[in-house]
Amino acid sequence: MIRNYIKIAWRNLWKNKVFSLINIISLSIGLSASLVIGMMVYYDFTFDKFHPDGDRIYRVTSKYTNPESTSFNPGIPAPLVDAVKNEVSGIETVAFFHQFKLVNVGLPQSKTEFKEQDFVIFTDQSYFDLFNYKWLAGSRQNPLSNPNEVVLTESRAKLYFPNLAPSQMLGQRLTYNDSTSAVITGIVANFKERTDIVFQEFLSLKTSPQTALNNRINNSNWHGTWGTSQLWIKLKEGTLAGSFQGQLNELALEHDDKESVKFGSTREFYAQSLSNLHFNDNFGIYDPNKAVADKDVLIMLSFVALFLLLLGCANFINLNTAQAAQRAKEIGIRKTLGGSTGQLISQFLGETFLLTVIAGIVSLFLVVWLIKIFDDFIADGITLTLLQDPYLLGFVGVLLIMVTLLAGFYPGVVLSKFQPARVLKGQNIAAGGKSGLRQFLTIFQFTIAFIFIISTFLVGKQINFLINKDMGFKTESVASIQTPGKDETVDSRKLLVQKLETIPHLEKVGMGGPPPASFDNASTSFINKEGTVETQTSVKLLFGDSEYLNIYEIPLLVGREPLNDTIREAVLNLTAIEKMGFKNAEEAVNKTVTSGGTPYLISGVMADFNQGTLKGEIEPMAFVGDIWRAYSTGFDMVHFSLPAGSSKNMSAILAQVENKYKEVYPSDDIELEFMDETILKFYNKERSMSKLLDWAMGLSVLISCLGLLGLVIYTTERRVKEIGIRKVLGASIVQLNALLCKDFVLLILIAFAIAAPIAYWALNDWLQDFANRTELSWWIFAGSGMAIIALALVIMSIKTIATAMRNPVKSLRTE
Repeated sequence: MIRNYIKIAWRNLWKNKVFSLINIISLSIGLSASLVIGMMVYYDFTFDKFHPDGDRIYRVTSKYTNPESTSFNPGIPAPLVDAVKNEVSGIETVAFFHQFKLVNVGLPQSKTEFKEQDFVIFTDQSYFDLFNYKWLAGSRQNPLSNPNEVVLTESRAKLYFPNLAPSQMLGQRLTYNDSTSAVITGIVANFKERTDIVFQEFLSLKTSPQTALNNRINNSNWHGTWGTSQLWIKLKEGTLAGSFQGQLNELALEHDDKESVKFGSTREFYAQSLSNLHFNDNFGIYDPNKAVADKDVLIMLSFVALFLLLLGCANFINLNTAQAAQRAKEIGIRKTLGGSTGQLISQFLGETFLLTVIAGIVSLFLVVWLIKIFDDFIADGITLTLLQDPYLLGFVGVLLIMVTLLAGFYPGVVLSKFQPARVLKGQNIAAGGKSGLRQFLTIFQFTIAFIFIISTFLVGKQINFLINKDMGFKTESVASIQTPGKDETVDSRKLLVQKLETIPHLEKVGMGGPPPASFDNASTSFINKEGTVETQTSVKLLFGDSEYLNIYEIPLLVGREPLNDTIREAVLNLTAIEKMGFKNAEEAVNKTVTSGGTPYLISGVMADFNQGTLKGEIEPMAFVGDIWRAYSTGFDMVHFSLPAGSSKNMSAILAQVENKYKEVYPSDDIELEFMDETILKFYNKERSMSKLLDWAMGLSVLISCLGLLGLVIYTTERRVKEIGIRKVLGASIVQLNALLCKDFVLLILIAFAIAAPIAYWALNDWLQDFANRTELSWWIFAGSGMAIIALALVIMSIKTIATAMRNPVKSLRTE
């Protein structure tokens, strides 16, 4: 019987090639989108699920709140480590480590050096108690218990010693930044599963006093927080996370800065679960080359996949119920010969399943294509081989069954309800599939298509607005060079500036911290005391020399720049002046404010400018010199601007810049970035969203128009004789086309009337996240409506005009 069902199913699919092709294309698009998005969701939600007792592992982070803003820091103050160990109950393991970023590693034996190695940390045995590594060489008992010891992962060890076995690597010596030596005491295997715990090199904490990081790692300052100082804990079994968080809150209150609290500024210590690490953009992950996964985007992607699947299923239901009358006699005969309703429904479900399987096979090819298209949006680990995972294979199976039931059950019920007596007497049955349902599904399809089109246009308009809006400073033909972090003095930077100034094509050259708008975030608090009234304001810090403001063409409104690079003077922006309570810029000049008890003279006031993504408001900012040079220079970047029209010689100019850089830093590669490139990075998420919407729009319109084409073909074929009679009676081609298209155009107009307010509400809500936003222009809605109606008319006219142009004699002389 099953074999017979398959034969009949295949014959029916082959008999109705056009409709079968429309259904296969529609379903394969929905299935391919569901497979790709399913892989993305599964990939991101399976990070760090393999750690023993992972549900009890937490990272302790810092959150700062003041009347103006809230900021987050993945690090903690150094004294918190001992406080958690000694004062907090319910903890099984406390593991502290400090990241040692971009370090040069030398092999004294071979005189080989590996530049700017990342994922190096200072830690101790507790780290390996918390995270369960497989040891390939060395002992897991008391690792890193002595100074000048290091443990490597297998991949890092093979990089340094490709010809040695793990056991032979023990005792080998490494040198860090030409100054700190360490002996290899262990080799551990890399984690095979997906993880954000990506560290490769583990130096003993007792080695840190030999480095410049000692004052960050070993200090008693409760009010200094470094993002590289990380604290992880594992709770004892049965300890509630809320209880641990409560104890952290008590520690934060006990050691809060009373002066800051007086002005409404507070600090919290936040317990971030291991499962939250991959998704929390506030605190970030450890690999700077990878983005934090966004749950909102994954949810949006899931809805896109769902809608595309529903559109494909709607096409299937529409076309199969519309064709129901053509199979009436087949159903009547089957019922007369004893076929039950259940058997008929099973047969039609079998046909649907066969078509769905074919669509599934086609979708596999589309998956490969989609992964290539979204290469910059999809994580590297998402490939077709991921479908070999048992959970994803199960997902594919369930997806095929669900699509079969969703698309095939209702048409099967409709077809099985035909009455044999009426069918075989020739009393035909337009009852096979109610036109009301088909109208509803058509409206549903085009409503989704309209929402995607309007969203695509608006998101693209907003991104274009953000990228092209004036930031308040020069963004074109200006670049910055990141100098090596291992060099903690300012002398080499000064030398580099002097060498770059000899290049005639460079307009201005100077030193400083990050550009005016960047991902870096240095800040402090300024207190302004006027009589008995004190005002505390959190300000972002911008570090630069006397050329910095000129390079970026930031206007100085009143006063002057700081007298030299290290004097305690500051140039504030207008927002900072307003927040501090000054009536105007002139009043603020030559007034003194304090930060941490240190006085700063306000030497001038600069214009406001955007300090990062335009999603946020302009914040209070202070332009200062290298005020912390006694500890470590803040001038770690060199900036330069180019004259207008220099783009033709850009490659030659940059080659000269690189040559000068190599003269100062011969063993380091240049890291140069133009300001406009940085601005584009601010909107990577929005640009990815725009690209996604482009494809969602295209696919939804394609599916909807294919379904519309199928219904038009079916409708015109049923009305061939009517068309012939009307043509004989004098109807023109235009009149016939209007007659055949008007009902479908009405459905599309209804879909637009439904979609427009939904899209307006959703997009207006989305735009509220942006402090700087474009308008919801009427032409976006009107243009979307006209574009779809025009496209639908073209598609419908292809068939209706061809039918209307037939010779009416042929359609009228045959039954």
